[in-house]
Amino acid sequence: QVQFVESGGGLVQPGGSLRLSCVASGIIFSSYAMDWYRQAPGKQREWVARISSGGSTNYADSVKGRFTISRDNAKNTLYLQMNSLKPEDTAVYDCNTFPPRSGWGQGTQVTVSS
Repeated sequence: QVQFVESGGGLVQPGGSLRLSCVASGIIFSSYAMDWYRQAPGKQREWVARISSGGSTNYADSVKGRFTISRDNAKNTLYLQMNSLKPEDTAVYDCNTFPPRSGWGQGTQVTVSS
């Protein structure tokens, strides 16, 4: 029973920062590439960032240079450091393995607004 628990979201002004966390259970965390996704109201879920089991990273063009994905395998935790936030970053953010498993978490709401 895989489970992902996201946290760290909140309300922030444009230009601000947030750090999201995702605690995974039910998998050998260190063996999997991990993704962050987001879904804004009325839009499809979109891929945001990936970190491989070896630590290499990739980002969507929309967040490149602003977001940093990282992982702490000892804590079974995935992170997303978000800087220079923009209103268009407003979404529910969630995490999953790559390829994604069926057990999506509830996600954490990020709202960027002045």
